[in-house]
Amino acid sequence: MGDREADQALIERVQAGDKQAYGLLVAKYQRKLIRLLSRLVHDPAEVEDVVQETFIKAYRAIHKFRGDSAFYTWLYRIGINAAKNWLIANGRRAPTSTEIDSDEAESYAEGDLLRETDTPENMLMSKQIAETVNAAMDKLPEDLRTAITLREIDGLSYEEIALVMDCPIGTVRSRIFRARDAISEKLRPLLDKGADRRW
Repeated sequence: MGDREADQALIERVQAGDKQAYGLLVAKYQRKLIRLLSRLVHDPAEVEDVVQETFIKAYRAIHKFRGDSAFYTWLYRIGINAAKNWLIANGRRAPTSTEIDSDEAESYAEGDLLRETDTPENMLMSKQIAETVNAAMDKLPEDLRTAITLREIDGLSYEEIALVMDCPIGTVRSRIFRARDAISEKLRPLLDKGADRRW
């Protein structure tokens, strides 16, 4: 059974009232969705809220999902719209694009652009990005490196990181923000080279 078939089986269970099946979909796509939406919402503290809102909207609309597209294409489209709405509500400029609601997202013509493609160029770019991120993380002060590792690699919540690091949650947010900012600074030249590429 492939990914799409496995997702469809879970969706059918959710549509039949099985909330635990939806929990499995959330667990499967949460980190990918966080990575995607972090590209739009640059405030790490707010990305979690937008991701949560995305999963809530998807849950409320899941009875309309027909399986014409992959679930993640549909979910990511809802997520992108939630991020754009967040940017607008917070006085920031949303990326220009047509608004696609959850009903239309399933048949969205550019849905293929949301899928990861394993072209040699993309694989090389991914390798360079990974190397740059790892080098940047190695240069971070220990408190920042620990916070970002617990968040991005271990997937801990801000509350869990605060407990592990024995510090206030605001300090955790600040450390993660500073770590991401430092890593982003190192990635910028690499990503600017591929500015004409679509994500």
